Amino acid sequence: MMDIVAAELRARAKAKEPLSRYTTARVGGPADLLIEARATDELLSLVRHADAIGMPCHILGSGANVLVSDLGVRGLVIINRAREIRWKTLDGNARVETDSGVALITLARECVERGLGGLEWAIGVPGTVGGAVVGNAGAHGSDVNANLAMARILRRGAAAPEWWTKRQLGFGYRASALKRYHSSERPVVLTALFDLKQDNRANLERRAGEYNDRRRASQPPGATMGSMFKNPSGDFAGRLIEAAGLKGHRQGQAQISEKHANFFVNTGNASASDIKALIDLAQTEVLKQFAVRLELEVELLGDWGGGPALSGADAPLEIEN
Repeated sequence: MMDIVAAELRARAKAKEPLSRYTTARVGGPADLLIEARATDELLSLVRHADAIGMPCHILGSGANVLVSDLGVRGLVIINRAREIRWKTLDGNARVETDSGVALITLARECVERGLGGLEWAIGVPGTVGGAVVGNAGAHGSDVNANLAMARILRRGAAAPEWWTKRQLGFGYRASALKRYHSSERPVVLTALFDLKQDNRANLERRAGEYNDRRRASQPPGATMGSMFKNPSGDFAGRLIEAAGLKGHRQGQAQISEKHANFFVNTGNASASDIKALIDLAQTEVLKQFAVRLELEVELLGDWGGGPALSGADAPLEIEN
């Protein structure tokens, strides 16, 4: 039976598919096998099939907030394209249940169009709902934790998915209990349920527009992963990197942005190793000059030498999409 399952996966998958095609930074080596899941049931089935035969299995949404190694990723990579949104009411209150592959920007925009407040902070935030839950994504003074009611989670090897409360998800600053797992062992976010508030659509559109204007004014366009490092307590990662004299610094075709030093940009044909060299440089110089350890907000995925990269609390200095 396991041979049959393995053969079915290989028959459906793309072999040695470059992950640079699936990441916002446009870098990353090949996945051994890659399959796109178009619905939550399909995502669930693929993960179970991979687990049944002991094949490492990683979930990738929009490819934001992740740096994939030039050497690629071993095992199966599932691109999550499950994108159904279901609008609900409970005791007169608005709720939205959304598949984990829905783009966070899309969800925020549709909430605004329906006059539902709570997620307008996410109007310009890249990534999917699943990644946002894993990393407790946030902006403009709010985050996923502020509005999430529950998330439907598949623990690896479990018989059935479970609804996890916010307490079980253990949210922190750009972190959750899920992020502590290695990518290949991480419980899978299938759906998320958000509580929303009725609001005036014009007010929501105004706030969303202001947030978008701020983002465009402060953050660079182009191929980036989003914010590279978490802000240390009482300070800003971008300020520290700039103060260390690294704003605009280049490695190959990767650059620490001249607009905002906590964004690293692929200016053309950068490699993941180029970006990782800038990460190491920023961490080293900020630690040396200011005695502050910068912790990655993005996740390192794949083979980085000396074993696969860790994520969450398991990784020294690093990490949390």
